[in-house]
Amino acid sequence: MPDRPPGIATDDHGGGEPSPVVDSGPGGDDTPAWREADWIPGAERRPSSHWDRRPEGAAIDLLVIHSISLPPGEFGGPWIDDLFLGRLDPSAHPYFEVATAGGRVSAHLLIRRDGLLIQYVPLSQRAWHAGSSSFQGRDRCNDSSIGIELEGDDRSPFEPAQYRTLIRATRLIMDRYPGIGPERIRGHSDIAPGRKTDPGPFFDWDLYLGALGA
Repeated sequence: MPDRPPGIATDDHGGGEPSPVVDSGPGGDDTPAWREADWIPGAERRPSSHWDRRPEGAAIDLLVIHSISLPPGEFGGPWIDDLFLGRLDPSAHPYFEVATAGGRVSAHLLIRRDGLLIQYVPLSQRAWHAGSSSFQGRDRCNDSSIGIELEGDDRSPFEPAQYRTLIRATRLIMDRYPGIGPERIRGHSDIAPGRKTDPGPFFDWDLYLGALGA
């Protein structure tokens, strides 16, 4: 059995300080009152408590593409939401015991099969998506990265609507964080080789990076 489900990283986010308490957003909802630049326009905001502050002075200069399905190979349903929001019931499916065994996980963004964009963590903060990882000699990729999960797996092509949303979100992220160029967009498998395989062989890197001008 793998250490975590495909597309899910262990909660080895570096022992950073706990998530700070923040004021409610406009209208008294549960949206943290971060600056608007921390949120992708048009994304559905579902704030998670699974994040912490990045290390002092950490540059945000890496974008990591993941894929996830819960249960494996099944799409739709509330389970990914429940995982990232800390409410996944391990008894609801045998595989969910694996999904919850390694601690809390999250991603900044999730793109559903129909292209719906959901944001769980402000971009400026550290989500717990990469796990044990390294890129260009620098470990702990959560410190410097933004994580995007695509609802999918290693056995299924992704949907055109997902690529459209991903390209739009990526362009906005690159505008806000100039350190993220096409050469610093990587799959989970690139930063955790031998441990992770996502986003998998059906992810069309040529289509995606070509749309970004790479």
